Amino acid sequence: MRAFVSIAAAFTVIAANAEPIDEVNTEIGNISHMLVPTLPATQRPNGMFRFTPPARSFTVDRVRPFPLQIVSHRAPGVFLLHPYSGPDGGVFSKWRGAWDQQHSRPDRFSVFFDGDGVEFRLAPARRGAIAEFNFERNGGHAIVFSTAAKGGGYSLDGATIKGRDEFKGMSVYLHGEFSMSPSSSRAYGRDVAAFFGSAPERVSFRFAISYISAEQAARNFATEISGRDFGEIADGARAEWNAKLGKIEVEGGTAQERRVFYTALWRTYERMVNVTEDGRYFGYDGKVHEAGAFDYYNDDWTWDTYRAAHPLMCLLEPESEAAKLVSYMRMAEQNREGWLPTFPTVAGDIHGMNGFHVPALFLDALVKGINGPDYAAAFRAAAHTERTSSRLPWFRGAPCSLDAFYEKNGYMPALRPATDGGWAKDPEWPAEATHDERRQAVAVTLAYSYDAWCIAELAKRFGSKEDVDEFLRKSRNFRNLWNDRTKFFHPKDSEGRFIEPIDYRYAGGQGARDYYDENNAWTYVWDVQHALPELVKMLGGPAGAIAKLDAMFNEPYGRPRWQFYNVLPDSTGEMGMFAMGNEPSFHIPYMYNFAGAPYLTQKTVRKVLRAWFRDDMMGMCGDEDGGGMSAFAVFSMMGFYPVTPGRPEYQWGSPVFRKVVLHLAGGRTFVIEAPAASQDVKYIRSMTIDGKDANGSTVLPHATLAGGAHVKVQMSARPDPEWGR
Repeated sequence: MRAFVSIAAAFTVIAANAEPIDEVNTEIGNISHMLVPTLPATQRPNGMFRFTPPARSFTVDRVRPFPLQIVSHRAPGVFLLHPYSGPDGGVFSKWRGAWDQQHSRPDRFSVFFDGDGVEFRLAPARRGAIAEFNFERNGGHAIVFSTAAKGGGYSLDGATIKGRDEFKGMSVYLHGEFSMSPSSSRAYGRDVAAFFGSAPERVSFRFAISYISAEQAARNFATEISGRDFGEIADGARAEWNAKLGKIEVEGGTAQERRVFYTALWRTYERMVNVTEDGRYFGYDGKVHEAGAFDYYNDDWTWDTYRAAHPLMCLLEPESEAAKLVSYMRMAEQNREGWLPTFPTVAGDIHGMNGFHVPALFLDALVKGINGPDYAAAFRAAAHTERTSSRLPWFRGAPCSLDAFYEKNGYMPALRPATDGGWAKDPEWPAEATHDERRQAVAVTLAYSYDAWCIAELAKRFGSKEDVDEFLRKSRNFRNLWNDRTKFFHPKDSEGRFIEPIDYRYAGGQGARDYYDENNAWTYVWDVQHALPELVKMLGGPAGAIAKLDAMFNEPYGRPRWQFYNVLPDSTGEMGMFAMGNEPSFHIPYMYNFAGAPYLTQKTVRKVLRAWFRDDMMGMCGDEDGGGMSAFAVFSMMGFYPVTPGRPEYQWGSPVFRKVVLHLAGGRTFVIEAPAASQDVKYIRSMTIDGKDANGSTVLPHATLAGGAHVKVQMSARPDPEWGR
């Protein structure tokens, strides 16, 4: 029997000829500070097939049967299986596999189940994979299949196995073939065991999945898997990843910084997922549709990804970004209400978090020249969704009494805290509200103000004057909650009175969700991405804004740290009250630019990157929701960031690398050279773009970037307070 070539050994072979994929460390962030930051996924770029390790935490030593396919990001998967080695009578006992020697890469995965003496490895195609089981011990060998849903099941015919499982009521189909026919098989309820020999042996299992039908799963198998071996599939995945990761070349920086950068770039291709199968897709109306000129993508959490992940794809993947937006329109057309989704999955919209940020995706793509989507139809769908769906967090339904109040008064009303100091009283809640997620009164008001601005900008091009006036008025609703005395966005009750007394660090109960969301009031001071110059004025001008920023980065907990996290478990990556581990904070370090102190942005961005984005298992400070947080690192390490999606511009930060080359559409390149850049040399002294002085502007226009340009940056270890003022 030929032994496996382990992935660990493969690293040694390829190190001499390193490519971008070799810089990826899928284990970054696999151990959490508080939450579940990352999983070491194995898939092709935006691939429909996704695999995550049997142990969803590196600190767990025993695993249950593990899924072959992850349908939705971080959700439990479908088509569970596990190897078994031992007496036949125990094959259906509750399996708890001990594991060791896990090696995860984007293009291949392996793990050793030391309790059973089985090495498992896998290589991904786009709609399936090749898995191999190396049974190293004598004894009865079996591969046991079960389903995640009660309605699923399997049929085994010779070397072929067919399966059906369910995700949120939607069917998922499996077509698989073993490298040899099992010697026997046995069923137990929804579980099926395929038995093989008793001497050490290797069993290959090739399979494909489909969201359309069992017949389509078989076609996907024939197209992508049949006749190919493990190395061919893995090498194909490697080539795809190198093509994507090679779109950005970096020189200089430390070895750790390069691994952090390329790992972050890799994660931005985890979602959205291309679920097109032979030019067809399973739609929100439960029917199969022709994809036509644009592939169909799904699985997105816009609250997390609109800020940086989608803007990055506008740069690197304009054609697929167009297809993603066309997909959003198809979802709107195929659901009963005609609403654009907020957290789309293959099985429907989760409608997660607060706000309705899909208009930002369309506006950002429009102003950055992405061709393909019907933007006029997108405006109509966005306006319709905003007007006819509820603003309540985590609720997908028609407007309720709180929405009527919002329309009339321009803010979401907050409840006063209970007399015992706990969460606000429940009886005042409308029946539609989610008990755990609460009203999020301030966060909802700010989110829908930004969303309304995005719709207003679309309306200027595709709507009427009445549309523009309506949404511009709504975009100013954030002003209704501004407390000019304290310089915070402050919850108001239904009578228009500020909730008093208030501790801006801890107000709002668990997760601050009565008033804010996952973060406290310090984060939400800055959550008006469409009106940042106005915010600076509201804070008292540049000096006031700088003072507020400085205060935030230095504000103490005021309680033992464990008590802070007991109230705000999602607010991680703390620097004072700044929370790098949560999405609304991403643009905050760049606010110093708007206050005329770019050198403080440069200092702060570098400090954040060094503290919270590291090449180790705790190197991610919060939930990395499928590319959202990683895109912040990609942009910031290159040296610029899209502070306001929907505006065709970026703000300069501090380039980490001596040289960055972006390979853009049409053969254009955008180059940033900062020869002196290092961990200490982080401050910009001067800048030229195509040989012309940038005149100290902190703004990088999208047209300059996308058209191709050569930027040269002189940097220093000492700040220049005059540059960029």
